Amino acid sequence: MNSTLFHIKKPSSLKENAPLLIMCHGYGSDENDLFSFAQELPEELFIISLRAPYAMQPFGNAWYAINFDASQNKWNDVEQAIGSRDAIADFIDEACNAYPVDKNNVTLLGFSQGTILSYAVALTYPEKVKNIIALSGYISEDMLGEQQSNDAYRHLDFYCSHGSADQVIPVEWARKTPEYLNSMGIKNTYSEFPVGHGVAPQNFYEFKNWLVERL
Repeated sequence: MNSTLFHIKKPSSLKENAPLLIMCHGYGSDENDLFSFAQELPEELFIISLRAPYAMQPFGNAWYAINFDASQNKWNDVEQAIGSRDAIADFIDEACNAYPVDKNNVTLLGFSQGTILSYAVALTYPEKVKNIIALSGYISEDMLGEQQSNDAYRHLDFYCSHGSADQVIPVEWARKTPEYLNSMGIKNTYSEFPVGHGVAPQNFYEFKNWLVERL
Protein backbone atom coordinates (compact mmCIF):
# COMPACT_ATOMS: atom_id res chain seq x y z
CA MET A 1 0.00 0.00 0.00
CA ASN A 2 1.17 3.52 -0.81
CA SER A 3 -0.84 5.26 1.90
CA THR A 4 0.81 7.90 4.06
CA LEU A 5 -1.26 6.65 7.01
CA PHE A 6 0.36 4.07 9.29
CA HIS A 7 -2.04 1.34 10.39
CA ILE A 8 -2.34 -1.88 12.35
CA LYS A 9 -4.80 -4.63 11.52
CA LYS A 10 -6.67 -7.68 12.81
CA PRO A 11 -7.58 -10.00 9.91
CA SER A 12 -11.03 -11.45 9.52
CA SER A 13 -12.05 -15.07 10.07
CA LEU A 14 -13.38 -14.86 6.50
CA LYS A 15 -11.05 -15.50 3.57
CA GLU A 16 -12.79 -13.05 1.25
CA ASN A 17 -15.44 -10.31 1.19
CA ALA A 18 -14.99 -9.54 4.87
CA PRO A 19 -16.77 -6.49 6.27
CA LEU A 20 -14.15 -3.80 6.87
CA LEU A 21 -13.98 -1.66 10.02
CA ILE A 22 -11.59 1.30 10.04
CA MET A 23 -10.84 3.04 13.35
CA CYS A 24 -9.87 6.72 13.71
CA HIS A 25 -8.55 7.70 17.14
CA GLY A 26 -8.89 11.00 18.98
CA TYR A 27 -6.58 14.00 19.39
CA GLY A 28 -3.34 13.16 21.17
CA SER A 29 -3.81 9.39 20.97
CA ASP A 30 -2.63 6.73 18.52
CA GLU A 31 -3.67 3.59 16.63
CA ASN A 32 -3.54 1.38 19.74
CA ASP A 33 -6.31 3.23 21.57
CA LEU A 34 -9.48 2.11 19.77
CA PHE A 35 -7.77 -1.12 18.68
CA SER A 36 -8.32 -2.34 22.24
CA PHE A 37 -11.95 -2.87 21.16
CA ALA A 38 -10.93 -5.32 18.44
CA GLN A 39 -10.89 -8.50 20.55
CA GLU A 40 -14.48 -7.85 21.65
CA LEU A 41 -15.87 -7.28 18.17
CA PRO A 42 -17.20 -9.92 15.71
CA GLU A 43 -14.40 -12.08 14.32
CA GLU A 44 -15.69 -11.76 10.75
CA LEU A 45 -14.68 -8.09 10.78
CA PHE A 46 -11.41 -7.12 9.12
CA ILE A 47 -10.29 -4.38 11.51
CA ILE A 48 -7.81 -1.62 10.71
CA SER A 49 -6.77 1.09 13.13
CA LEU A 50 -5.17 4.20 11.66
CA ARG A 51 -2.57 6.55 13.13
CA ALA A 52 -3.29 10.22 12.50
CA PRO A 53 -0.60 11.92 10.38
CA TYR A 54 0.51 14.78 12.65
CA ALA A 55 2.87 13.80 15.46
CA MET A 56 2.48 15.68 18.74
CA GLN A 57 5.05 16.33 21.46
CA PRO A 58 5.96 14.51 23.59
CA PHE A 59 3.69 11.76 22.24
CA GLY A 60 0.43 11.10 20.44
CA ASN A 61 -0.93 12.17 17.08
CA ALA A 62 -3.57 14.47 15.65
CA TRP A 63 -5.68 14.56 12.50
CA TYR A 64 -5.35 18.35 12.54
CA ALA A 65 -3.93 21.01 14.83
CA ILE A 66 -6.06 22.75 17.44
CA ASN A 67 -4.72 26.27 17.99
CA PHE A 68 -5.20 28.56 20.98
CA ASP A 69 -4.93 32.34 21.20
CA ALA A 70 -3.90 34.43 24.23
CA SER A 71 -7.43 34.25 25.65
CA GLN A 72 -7.50 30.45 25.27
CA ASN A 73 -10.02 30.59 22.47
CA LYS A 74 -9.35 27.68 20.17
CA TRP A 75 -9.81 27.00 16.49
CA ASN A 76 -9.18 24.11 14.15
CA ASP A 77 -6.68 23.96 11.31
CA VAL A 78 -9.33 23.23 8.70
CA GLU A 79 -6.81 22.88 5.88
CA GLN A 80 -5.05 20.06 7.77
CA ALA A 81 -8.43 18.51 8.58
CA ILE A 82 -9.45 18.44 4.93
CA GLY A 83 -6.10 16.88 4.05
CA SER A 84 -6.67 14.16 6.64
CA ARG A 85 -10.24 13.66 5.41
CA ASP A 86 -8.97 13.02 1.89
CA ALA A 87 -6.13 10.80 3.15
CA ILE A 88 -8.65 8.57 4.95
CA ALA A 89 -10.83 8.44 1.83
CA ASP A 90 -7.80 7.39 -0.24
CA PHE A 91 -6.85 4.83 2.40
CA ILE A 92 -10.29 3.20 2.13
CA ASP A 93 -9.72 2.61 -1.59
CA GLU A 94 -6.22 1.24 -1.01
CA ALA A 95 -7.36 -1.07 1.79
CA CYS A 96 -10.18 -2.44 -0.34
CA ASN A 97 -7.65 -3.25 -3.07
CA ALA A 98 -4.98 -4.65 -0.74
CA TYR A 99 -7.06 -6.81 1.61
CA PRO A 100 -9.80 -9.47 1.11
CA VAL A 101 -12.64 -7.17 2.13
CA ASP A 102 -16.04 -6.13 0.78
CA LYS A 103 -15.77 -2.57 -0.55
CA ASN A 104 -19.55 -2.25 -0.19
CA ASN A 105 -19.45 -3.01 3.53
CA VAL A 106 -17.09 -0.44 5.06
CA THR A 107 -17.65 0.95 8.56
CA LEU A 108 -15.83 3.92 10.06
CA LEU A 109 -15.47 4.04 13.85
CA GLY A 110 -14.20 7.30 15.31
CA PHE A 111 -13.68 8.88 18.71
CA SER A 112 -13.59 12.64 19.28
CA GLN A 113 -11.40 14.19 16.56
CA GLY A 114 -11.55 10.82 14.78
CA THR A 115 -15.34 11.09 14.81
CA ILE A 116 -15.23 14.60 13.34
CA LEU A 117 -13.10 13.18 10.51
CA SER A 118 -15.39 10.14 10.11
CA TYR A 119 -18.37 12.45 9.63
CA ALA A 120 -16.36 14.48 7.12
CA VAL A 121 -15.34 11.40 5.11
CA ALA A 122 -18.83 9.89 5.05
CA LEU A 123 -20.59 13.12 4.10
CA THR A 124 -17.98 14.07 1.47
CA TYR A 125 -17.39 10.58 0.01
CA PRO A 126 -20.62 8.70 0.79
CA GLU A 127 -19.92 6.12 -1.92
CA LYS A 128 -16.90 4.82 0.05
CA VAL A 129 -18.66 3.88 3.31
CA LYS A 130 -21.79 2.23 4.63
CA ASN A 131 -21.89 2.54 8.43
CA ILE A 132 -20.42 5.14 10.77
CA ILE A 133 -19.94 4.78 14.54
CA ALA A 134 -19.42 8.32 15.80
CA LEU A 135 -18.35 8.49 19.45
CA SER A 136 -17.99 11.79 21.32
CA GLY A 137 -17.75 14.08 18.30
CA TYR A 138 -19.77 16.42 16.11
CA ILE A 139 -20.26 17.47 12.48
CA SER A 140 -17.91 20.29 11.48
CA GLU A 141 -19.50 21.71 8.34
CA ASP A 142 -16.34 23.59 7.31
CA MET A 143 -14.62 20.21 6.82
CA LEU A 144 -17.26 18.87 4.42
CA GLY A 145 -17.07 18.84 0.66
CA GLU A 146 -19.80 20.02 -1.65
CA GLN A 147 -23.17 18.55 -0.67
CA GLN A 148 -24.61 16.01 -3.07
CA SER A 149 -28.23 15.08 -3.67
CA ASN A 150 -29.89 13.25 -0.80
CA ASP A 151 -29.97 10.09 -2.92
CA ALA A 152 -26.18 9.84 -2.56
CA TYR A 153 -26.54 9.45 1.22
CA ARG A 154 -29.52 7.11 1.51
CA HIS A 155 -27.45 3.98 2.11
CA LEU A 156 -25.57 5.53 5.05
CA ASP A 157 -26.37 4.59 8.63
CA PHE A 158 -24.94 6.42 11.66
CA TYR A 159 -24.62 5.40 15.30
CA CYS A 160 -23.85 8.55 17.29
CA SER A 161 -23.21 8.81 21.03
CA HIS A 162 -21.94 11.35 23.51
CA GLY A 163 -21.29 11.77 27.20
CA SER A 164 -23.78 14.10 28.85
CA ALA A 165 -20.98 15.35 31.12
CA ASP A 166 -18.38 15.73 28.35
CA GLN A 167 -15.97 18.49 29.37
CA VAL A 168 -14.01 18.48 26.08
CA ILE A 169 -16.73 18.60 23.39
CA PRO A 170 -20.02 20.08 24.68
CA VAL A 171 -22.93 17.68 24.42
CA GLU A 172 -24.96 20.50 22.84
CA TRP A 173 -22.75 20.25 19.75
CA ALA A 174 -23.48 16.54 19.41
CA ARG A 175 -27.22 17.05 19.91
CA LYS A 176 -27.35 18.94 16.61
CA THR A 177 -26.28 15.83 14.71
CA PRO A 178 -29.63 13.96 14.42
CA GLU A 179 -31.39 17.05 13.03
CA TYR A 180 -28.60 17.56 10.48
CA LEU A 181 -28.67 13.92 9.34
CA ASN A 182 -32.48 13.80 9.31
CA SER A 183 -32.57 16.85 7.03
CA MET A 184 -30.59 14.82 4.49
CA GLY A 185 -32.69 11.69 4.84
CA ILE A 186 -29.86 9.76 6.50
CA LYS A 187 -30.59 6.92 8.93
CA ASN A 188 -29.19 7.57 12.39
CA THR A 189 -29.32 6.55 16.04
CA TYR A 190 -28.29 8.94 18.83
CA SER A 191 -27.56 8.03 22.46
CA GLU A 192 -26.22 9.83 25.51
CA PHE A 193 -24.50 8.32 28.52
CA PRO A 194 -23.81 9.87 31.96
CA VAL A 195 -20.04 10.10 31.46
CA GLY A 196 -17.41 12.63 30.42
CA HIS A 197 -15.22 12.45 27.33
CA GLY A 198 -14.98 8.69 27.03
CA VAL A 199 -16.79 5.47 26.13
CA ALA A 200 -18.79 3.84 28.91
CA PRO A 201 -19.12 0.03 28.91
CA GLN A 202 -22.85 0.27 28.12
CA ASN A 203 -21.95 2.60 25.21
CA PHE A 204 -19.56 -0.03 23.82
CA TYR A 205 -22.13 -2.82 24.02
CA GLU A 206 -24.80 -0.66 22.42
CA PHE A 207 -22.70 0.27 19.39
CA LYS A 208 -21.40 -3.32 19.13
CA ASN A 209 -24.97 -4.66 18.95
CA TRP A 210 -25.88 -1.91 16.48
CA LEU A 211 -22.98 -2.96 14.23
CA VAL A 212 -23.68 -6.71 14.52
CA GLU A 213 -27.21 -6.10 13.23
CA ARG A 214 -25.75 -4.44 10.12
CA LEU A 215 -22.96 -6.85 9.15
